[in-house]
Amino acid sequence: MAHTVQAKKRTRQVKKHTQINRMRRNRIRTFMRLVEDALQEGDKAAAMGALKVLQREIMRGVTKGIFHKNTASRRISRINSRIKAIT
Repeated sequence: MAHTVQAKKRTRQVKKHTQINRMRRNRIRTFMRLVEDALQEGDKAAAMGALKVLQREIMRGVTKGIFHKNTASRRISRINSRIKAIT
């Protein structure tokens, strides 16, 4: 348990930021699910449209500190290659 005022404030901030980051991560996962569903159906156009939205959300997660830049790029690249494989 924190004793000083500063440490107590810090625990409140960490709690709030954790909740916000969790919401952001869930939002990204939701868009990933949309892409996955389009891939399973084999609908390339829907997958590309969902990828555009997902890409924007993932890169936004990078600026907010949820993902590392290389992690985000790797995920986008892998999904993009799976979409290109559909013909």
